[in-house]
Amino acid sequence: MASIRRPHSPAKQHLLRHQHPSVSPFQPSSPLRHSSSSSSSPRKIAGGGSYPLHPFLFFSRRPLPRFAAFFLLGSFLGLLHFLSHLPHAHHHLHPSSSSSSSSSPAAPLMEDLDQSKLLIVVTPTRAGAAQTLYLSRMGQMLRLVRPPVLWLVVQAGKPTPEAAAALRRTSVMHRYIGCGEKLNATDYRPHQMNAALDLVENHRLDGIVYFAQEEGVYSLQLFHQMRQIRRFGTWPVPVISHNTKDGVLLQGPLCKEGQVVGWHTSEDGTKLRRFHIAMSGFAFNSTMLWDPKLRSHLAWNSIRHPDTAKEGFDGTTFVEQLVEDESQMEGIPDDCSLIMNWHVPSGSGNLAYPKGWRVVTNLDVIIPLK
Repeated sequence: MASIRRPHSPAKQHLLRHQHPSVSPFQPSSPLRHSSSSSSSPRKIAGGGSYPLHPFLFFSRRPLPRFAAFFLLGSFLGLLHFLSHLPHAHHHLHPSSSSSSSSSPAAPLMEDLDQSKLLIVVTPTRAGAAQTLYLSRMGQMLRLVRPPVLWLVVQAGKPTPEAAAALRRTSVMHRYIGCGEKLNATDYRPHQMNAALDLVENHRLDGIVYFAQEEGVYSLQLFHQMRQIRRFGTWPVPVISHNTKDGVLLQGPLCKEGQVVGWHTSEDGTKLRRFHIAMSGFAFNSTMLWDPKLRSHLAWNSIRHPDTAKEGFDGTTFVEQLVEDESQMEGIPDDCSLIMNWHVPSGSGNLAYPKGWRVVTNLDVIIPLK
């Protein structure tokens, strides 16, 4: 039903004009018009003034400014959280005298750099009765060495599940590979060590390479001293031998202030070698494998173990490719007076062992007790 609204009389309009001067007499007080205009214009108060809307109403009625405001707030809080978790450099002030003020801050830094050097330990192994014993013993020792340590275990032939299980139990970062599946050579060690050198050179591993025989006995001090090698380091190694009176043959350098000045040897003059050094008595920087500037003049192509070397000459033949003379060697430690590892020849290489270390025969034999 349509409603007709009459305007005020002239007397009523005159009265309203005196009471509310801001209200126009030509505009009827429609509730719909008042509600639509109040949302888009400032509110008016008595006396002709006006005041703006509340800021919260501005963000609540317009979604785009509200989204932008909360986006900036969340970005700022996320940036504060990220900055609070950044590592902080702690500077420690150490009191020092005037004579050593320039060298003391660099000494701890160089020591930390040496201890963070990667150690690449190469171990040739072969399937036998004592293989698990040797690998487990050496793995337990390498667990005590400060990381990073990479253990390259090279199997003569195809890798066996028994050796792989023994390596996994040691919890040492390792790489287990096979070598020499189609070779008829009696000694697989040169081919095994060359396979490890191929892996180091192809992947450009930067560290200290050391050939650790699985039968040997090693101390933790050896690996600690090994990280101080810059290019090529050597030390004396006692070798257990049945051909000598004492049963022990000492091989290695004679050092003075870190320089090699002679060699320990018990061999006669008919078996002269250029370097009287054992295979487990030296270590070198892996960059010498691919950097021609760091090699000896005898290494024209790649540095590898020759498979035609005579017995007892494998160590000196390989070292001659790395250095030219004793002036390029570093004695470990400075006076080479410590015995840090022993070379023990294997005596159980030809023993037969059951596959998987499980015996399946003669299990039903019962010997009655009398």
